[in-house]
Amino acid sequence: MAETSETRYRVGGMDCAACATKIDTAVRRVAGVADVSVSVVAGTMTVRHDGSSDLRAIEKRVTGLGYSLSPFAGSFAPAQNHGSHDHHGHDHAGHDHGDHDHEGHDHDHGNADKAIKGLHGHDHGPMAGPWWQSRKGRLTILSGVALVAAYAVGHLVPAIASYVFIIAMLVGLVPIARRAVMAAMAGTPFSIEMLMTIAAVGAVIINAGEEAATVVFLFLVGELLEGVAAGKARQSIQSLTALVPKNALLEENGATREVPAESLAVGAIIMVRPGDRISADGVIVSGESAIDEAPVTGESTPVRKGVDAAVFAGTVNGDAVLRVRVTAAAADNTIARVVKLVEEAQESKAPTERFIDRFSRYYTPGVVVVAALVAVVPPSFLSGAWGEWVYKGLAILLIGCPCALVISTPAAIAASLSAGARRGLLMKGGAILESLGQVTMVAFDKTGTLTEGKPQVTDIVSFGLSEAQVLSRAAVLEQGSSHPLALAILNRARADGVPVPPAFELEALPGKGVSGKVGGERLDLLSPSAARERGALDGDQDARIIALNDEGKSVSVLLVNGVAVGLIAMRDEPREDAEAGLSALKSAGVKAMMLTGDNKRTAAAVAGMLGIDWRGEMMPEDKQRVVGELKRQGFIVAKVGDGINDAPALAAADIGIAMGGGTDVALETADAAVLHGRVGDVARMIKLSKRTMRNILENITIALGLKAVFLVTTIMGITGLWPAILADTGATVLVTINALRLLRVRG
Repeated sequence: MAETSETRYRVGGMDCAACATKIDTAVRRVAGVADVSVSVVAGTMTVRHDGSSDLRAIEKRVTGLGYSLSPFAGSFAPAQNHGSHDHHGHDHAGHDHGDHDHEGHDHDHGNADKAIKGLHGHDHGPMAGPWWQSRKGRLTILSGVALVAAYAVGHLVPAIASYVFIIAMLVGLVPIARRAVMAAMAGTPFSIEMLMTIAAVGAVIINAGEEAATVVFLFLVGELLEGVAAGKARQSIQSLTALVPKNALLEENGATREVPAESLAVGAIIMVRPGDRISADGVIVSGESAIDEAPVTGESTPVRKGVDAAVFAGTVNGDAVLRVRVTAAAADNTIARVVKLVEEAQESKAPTERFIDRFSRYYTPGVVVVAALVAVVPPSFLSGAWGEWVYKGLAILLIGCPCALVISTPAAIAASLSAGARRGLLMKGGAILESLGQVTMVAFDKTGTLTEGKPQVTDIVSFGLSEAQVLSRAAVLEQGSSHPLALAILNRARADGVPVPPAFELEALPGKGVSGKVGGERLDLLSPSAARERGALDGDQDARIIALNDEGKSVSVLLVNGVAVGLIAMRDEPREDAEAGLSALKSAGVKAMMLTGDNKRTAAAVAGMLGIDWRGEMMPEDKQRVVGELKRQGFIVAKVGDGINDAPALAAADIGIAMGGGTDVALETADAAVLHGRVGDVARMIKLSKRTMRNILENITIALGLKAVFLVTTIMGITGLWPAILADTGATVLVTINALRLLRVRG
């Protein structure tokens, strides 16, 4: 058995779930295809196949149904593309979507397909440029003009009215019928196009030509609206790729020149002027500036960043020139990875969506049977009029189309995944999005998740000198060191603006501290145990150290000429938003717990500040065990961590959420990720999930409710064919618009 490989395509012209089902069914019937996943909202299809599949046959199937197809990475010769295209998807995520005519594509298939493409109503028109320039738009306008002309001619020459309406109907129906036949041949006999064709032809037979022409026109209008709505949903995530500028200022041999951003190699140095968008993920080499990350993170206040700070493509440089070393190629930058993850997530189906797909498989043939019974039983056995009941049966055919029902879930999920991604909340698929709303316990890692991950100076205690003098002397000894505690002291000295003169005879004392000379003074910065060994601490000073230790703080003792003159206490402090984030979870009825490898004193101190349950001194396997215990107690557990030492626990939880900045997120292990490392984002994710599930319920209610109402009114003879088409396309449009409300998530 050949190993399976993956090919990803952009599909043009899909705008309702029935489209996706038709494509899925058709492609699965091609030899060698192992699996197909189609996303209406992302406009993509991924085919898993063994190398034996004829990718040209797959293309022919899809274009035969009336859609355009182009492999990711812009290549128009899919026969060669046996590898996985996933990693290329990004170069073109923005471009493929905008370049909708794919004319270069047709030569692959000869003129027969060109003819079909010209005729079918489906294409990706509404998504690129104004709707009236798309093929679907032009067909709708043509059908509308034919209908108006038919009314005019019918009014002037009543004798030929019925024939004129039949001609007007055929203008729109021929492409629809053609697609119906292609779909039936590809394995989908009960498509909306087939139901539409039967209803229109049936209407002509019972002499309702005028209504048939109107219904065909309304159907085309409905499809056009669906296309526009689907395009809106698709643009929401695609617009992220537009944030990355097209060009960059590359620095080479002391000169700068403008180059395409996608040509930047890892390690290149780029110059970013004030007000420019940063064109690649990178690290600042020189300069300090306020970076506006709102376009990517939704963070309203600019973040001050200096040398060695990471910056993301698409963010805006504020007030100074920066030189940035590129750390990721265009196809792998944060935005590209977010777009790719979201598109893949939109292809993976949620449980509700899978259920509705299965339901619709039986529902549509069921509707056809009901429509046939309504048309045949009353006239055959209850002396009803044939014309009247056949008409009602045809109306039920149109009401029954499952489009609105089938799109109800994926539209809401896709809108949510997009809305989340724009705020740095990444979820790997609909199933994860659905489960998040059911979470009842969140287990947090401590370091780097609930806390900043780097110690800060919390207390400066002086004996005889001023606090500034203690800090200045400690900083003198720590300059040049990269130890986290040393950096905490240097950062505090810089923030307080205290002088740090150069030191002489600096010497590291392994396991004890550091010593040196400044201006005739002998300075030592020691651990409390090393200071005790030298007999430098009295009882009061010792008591003070123990009290600070009990608060979970690390203490260094400063000696000047062998005499203790001050203490510096440091601790990894909770993130600014940790308390607010935890209280947001609490108010949503979700419990929280902290699992940490730190000593119990530090764990208790941080947990006390945050008001959270905790477990300390835990190895990775202990965290995994605790997650298992919580699950056995009946909790639905989400585990939040930075994804490295937390990998076992992330995998053991019902949902693993990785916390961290952009490129380092351990997305491989986790089901979801909080890109901006805010504790409050976990509660936002859960809230978004709950809103989505409510939205899905509303959508299913709209879809089935409208159908039920029109079913009853049709059988009672109150409504006829053209209101029936509104029950279908109207419901689809309402459901899509309702789902798009999720895109307007603020906060």
